[in-house]
Amino acid sequence: MAEEDIVKQKKMWLPRRIILVRHGESEGNVDDSKYTHIPDHQIGLTDQGMEQAQECGRRVREILSEEGSEDWKVYFYVSPYKRTLSTLKGIGRAFERKKIIGVREEVRIREQDFGNFQEEERMKIIKKTREKFGRFFYRFPEGESAADVFDRVTSFLESLWRDIDMNRINRHRSSDLNLVIVSHGLTSRVFLMRWFKWTVEQFEHLNNPQNCEIRVMQLGLGGDYSLAVHHSREELVEWGLSEEMIVDQEWRAKANRGQWNEGCPWFCNDFFDHFKDDEEGEGSNKSNHDE
Repeated sequence: MAEEDIVKQKKMWLPRRIILVRHGESEGNVDDSKYTHIPDHQIGLTDQGMEQAQECGRRVREILSEEGSEDWKVYFYVSPYKRTLSTLKGIGRAFERKKIIGVREEVRIREQDFGNFQEEERMKIIKKTREKFGRFFYRFPEGESAADVFDRVTSFLESLWRDIDMNRINRHRSSDLNLVIVSHGLTSRVFLMRWFKWTVEQFEHLNNPQNCEIRVMQLGLGGDYSLAVHHSREELVEWGLSEEMIVDQEWRAKANRGQWNEGCPWFCNDFFDHFKDDEEGEGSNKSNHDE
């Protein structure tokens, strides 16, 4: 078999979509004092949160049914927290058993650790300090920074790619496999940052997803994943993506898998200040030559 045929054969088994879902409204989202006497991982959903989860399941199923083939399947990854497990149950009500390949509880996609029981007034001061210090690098006392979350999400992605590469997830060889990752707001943002190689500065401008809001990474025409295949420019702007980031997503929607975006400034040019001078000089030389 030719090398090109092998690549094509492997690409067939890539998940068509990777869908990130933030959990539904939790008791902690409506009452910060819950964290003072309930461990974060035991914070449950409100009634509204459970309704959001069920509606989210209907939306995801609609996407897979209307935009996919009849053979579509779904595989779930879920954070071990009570609110994400409950969200998964709500989402799952939209799917019959034959459509679900499997579920894996994955501790590496859990919420950022803010410490143990949280003193309400102390946390207000800590969060103000975080705003001054920077959201990505600030480490909560007895807890984690977003950079710590980045490290474990990186480890999760390495395992995910091994599972995909060895067809451990897609054992039934579905031509329309979809991964749904039920996690948390910051974890989802870090996942996208790691996947698309966004910088710390770009991360700092991202907005947190709403409860049960989804982010759909979908294979484009050339086999690369992009947010711009399913989502509109307006949505990407609302999420905090800059114009350059949106242009990159639109490029990915048409790029061949593994292709390098030479026009992406944060892959090279943003790190050096002399390239701009060189470009201006080249433009000046060209102008003089033309005269």
